[in-house]
Amino acid sequence: MKNIGIWLDKEKAFIITIENGNETFTTIDSNVENFKIYGGSGTRFKGGPQDVVQDSRYLEREKHQLKAYFLEIINAIKDTSELVIFGPAETYLKFQKELIENHKSLNTKVTVVKKADSMTKNQTIALIKDAFMSK
Repeated sequence: MKNIGIWLDKEKAFIITIENGNETFTTIDSNVENFKIYGGSGTRFKGGPQDVVQDSRYLEREKHQLKAYFLEIINAIKDTSELVIFGPAETYLKFQKELIENHKSLNTKVTVVKKADSMTKNQTIALIKDAFMSK
């Protein structure tokens, strides 16, 4: 029986695999860029010229980068028996949505989806072990 726990945010994913009492720790780095959108008024005076900011272009690029990141994670966890997902902001929820919409067989193995702040490697391992022990 292979249990896998994931803690993920936009920058990286920690994947802890527990099989026969042994645990392995893997890190997958995302290639999602941090966009700093500049624009707005080009002057300090009210009513000055305005720059047009194309938010949709940046958001669309980020969406494609997240999809590639999620596929890399899915390829690393596809042979699991049970899966738990943790994360701070909303990336873990986007990952769950990806599983629901496009990877239904893997989504049926998800037992816990929970918010968890940033933590160290040891804290992440303890959190995931507790999630599997408490069931």
